[in-house]
Amino acid sequence: MQDTSSSFHTEEGLKREIGLWGLTSNIINVVIGSGIFVLPAVVSQGLGAAGILAYLFCGFLITIIMLCFAEVGSKVTMTGGAYAYIEAAFGKYFGFLTANLFIFGASLMATAAVANALADTLSYLMPVFGNKLFRAGFFIFMFSGLTIINVLGVKQGITLVKLTTIAKLTPLLLLIIWGTTEVSVQNLKWDRAPSINDFGTISLILFFAFQGAENGLSVSGEVKNPKKTIPNGIFLSLSVILLLYMAVQLVSQGILGDSFPDYKAAPLAEVAKRIIGPFGVTLMIIGASISMFGYLSGDLLNMPRVLFRSAKDGVIPIRPLALIHPKFATPYVSVISFTALGCFLAITGEFKQLAILSSSSVLLIYLGVALAVIKLRIKNKADPSSFQIYGGYTVPILAVVTIIWFLSNLTKSEMIGIFITPVVLSLLFYLLKYFKTRRSRIYV
Repeated sequence: MQDTSSSFHTEEGLKREIGLWGLTSNIINVVIGSGIFVLPAVVSQGLGAAGILAYLFCGFLITIIMLCFAEVGSKVTMTGGAYAYIEAAFGKYFGFLTANLFIFGASLMATAAVANALADTLSYLMPVFGNKLFRAGFFIFMFSGLTIINVLGVKQGITLVKLTTIAKLTPLLLLIIWGTTEVSVQNLKWDRAPSINDFGTISLILFFAFQGAENGLSVSGEVKNPKKTIPNGIFLSLSVILLLYMAVQLVSQGILGDSFPDYKAAPLAEVAKRIIGPFGVTLMIIGASISMFGYLSGDLLNMPRVLFRSAKDGVIPIRPLALIHPKFATPYVSVISFTALGCFLAITGEFKQLAILSSSSVLLIYLGVALAVIKLRIKNKADPSSFQIYGGYTVPILAVVTIIWFLSNLTKSEMIGIFITPVVLSLLFYLLKYFKTRRSRIYV
């Protein structure tokens, strides 16, 4: 019998034209962003030369999580990503929590974190970006400009987003190539083994640089021979990302040594300066800025539309968010609302704090996806045409245990901040359900 999963067309009429290299490139492009330009110094401060262990751990975790996404994605055909997967496994309540946590927790916090990373990077060349008042004005100007662009139309927004993978990778690859000969082996020796607490805390922050890989699987319905290509694409892309990240960390640590944490604003710019002088600084700042601004422009194009769709479908009960501009045909209320909230959080927060909150929100969603794999396996019989992780329940259970341990490294205040959101959302869900039931009884 012919394997329908590898046929030329899907049931939805999409052509299966994406091969292994296409899927691999897509995941790499989605994942590599602002984190790697600023986080190496944070890793060095917390773990020193042993920081490379945090990269290995994060790489392991994101790999098993992506395998969970691949399996559940092959079984749940509805659009919506994690929201659709978790709702299919556990019902509308958990779907509601996931959608809101994704928009207002993971994505919004990441937007504000990257905005701060951009300002920190620019402060390396222009110290005025360290001034809080100037910084706030910069955020207002930048977010306002992106709001106007995305209200005017999707064409303008998508033009701004067309930043190539090469623009991101070139400065990183040059840093590795040029810096390898300048590395001092003495700087790579471990003075001490990191404590479990330090390792967990730093890994949680570093995970910010790995999240988002699931978005690269959004093209799974157009992948040739998905049962083979998807797991191979996940393994290959995450291997490339991990090797690139580790090379950047090792070269930077090997050149800067104990002084590495002193350059948290733009650590890679300092490395480039030591290697090739002022030109290296300019190259790295431009590369980092393109990557960060590209992320922001893309996020502020895409996420307001997710917010709009959620309001339109009733997942978020704020009807004005579903309004479309009469002239420009864009979800202008959602665009303005999301960018305004992002700007506020950027002004009031800082990169490290916002990155932790974003990573924690994402990990809660990843936890739901791993549990969904287990639930759907128990609930449904195995479909030969769908992808299934080898090793029975080992991978999803390992993902669940690892994520719970990850989240246990949050400070008390961070834990309260993360878990208060689901509590508030739960109250909102049941209040809405109560009023909806009451209204239906009145009109019966």
